[in-house]
Amino acid sequence: MNVIKRKALLDFSEKHPDAKVSLNTWFAVCRRSEWKTYHELQQDFPEAFPVGDNRVVFDIKGNRYRLVARVLFAYKQIQIKWIGTHAEYDRIDVIKVNRY
Repeated sequence: MNVIKRKALLDFSEKHPDAKVSLNTWFAVCRRSEWKTYHELQQDFPEAFPVGDNRVVFDIKGNRYRLVARVLFAYKQIQIKWIGTHAEYDRIDVIKVNRY
């Protein structure tokens, strides 16, 4: 899969160094994957869940952080829309958020 907005991961890792390893692992898994369905994605990320508009929420670092991405299986593309703490996640609209 092609991950769009990787810079968002790098920027977030600078502000939250404890998330760096988890975000790098997430990125590596996504890059090597060729998912065709949400079910296939869930084989790699069992805690991920869809929220509508082709968006999926990923738990990062044991659910301390959340990452919202639009996953377009037909185009083999993952568009990062938002990354933040779990507390920040509770205050956003996951369908509309578009930080990056």
